[in-house]
Amino acid sequence: MDQAEQLRNIIKAENHARPLARVITVTSGKGGVGKSNTAINLAIQFRKMGQRVIILDADFGLANIEIMFGAVPKFNLCDLIYQGKNIKDIITWGPMDVGFISGGSGIAGMSNLSRDYLIYIIQNLAELDAIADIIIVDTGAGISDAVLEFLVASGEILLVTTPEPTSITDSYSLLKALSRHPRFSVESSKVKMIANKVEKEEEGQALYGKLNAVVSRYLKIPFTYLGAVKQDGQLLKAVMQQMPVSLQNPTARSSLDYERIAAKLMNRDEVVRKRGMAGFFSHIITGKKMG
Repeated sequence: MDQAEQLRNIIKAENHARPLARVITVTSGKGGVGKSNTAINLAIQFRKMGQRVIILDADFGLANIEIMFGAVPKFNLCDLIYQGKNIKDIITWGPMDVGFISGGSGIAGMSNLSRDYLIYIIQNLAELDAIADIIIVDTGAGISDAVLEFLVASGEILLVTTPEPTSITDSYSLLKALSRHPRFSVESSKVKMIANKVEKEEEGQALYGKLNAVVSRYLKIPFTYLGAVKQDGQLLKAVMQQMPVSLQNPTARSSLDYERIAAKLMNRDEVVRKRGMAGFFSHIITGKKMG
């Protein structure tokens, strides 16, 4: 039995031992489109529906989530990997008891670790499935190898796009890179678009139509539309005050948009097969380490 097979068997055992969390990955083709805001506000809306939620900030080098949370984490994923901390040590609890894990630069070095170390990390990460119903992974923007690894590992990808021409072209470039990744599976991963910073709902639908026309013609990726988040001065005000708008002003039009999108994601037809956190990370590790 090779090393990859041993790891897979350990992960299967972990997955049978506890319920699996739903892992949702939020991404974008370029920065500045509201990706992290989307991650946080969806987390708040899921909490309002009674779901236990943890956000993993995988946007290395940028601390958008912790800034918006108004909380500085004491530890990050590096401390789990290299300093022997356990998973509960590295969770920072934010507004409405949304958990937050800073990725640091820890995940980038995981493929170089020994088998025993990987097993230790996967077993720790698997504990998140017992702590959370939904885990939201906030990736970096763009088409770096690190971002693509996260997307390939995810069964559920939310692509945040704005009407800016560069956002549309960069979103298409991201989907093109994803479709060409050797481990991307159209059967296992679903991509859903959120139109952000639009003036009205019809503009969001038109934006999706424009992008979907080229995606369906050239890429053959399953690509659906979740909804729009409209331009909102209340959202900008909340960002300046380091508060999710869904908490600060639940009746703001952007809050109501996030509420609708979260409700749609909780609809039975939108739920994909749960992979759990151990399965999510093992996909990244075994792919990078053992091909």
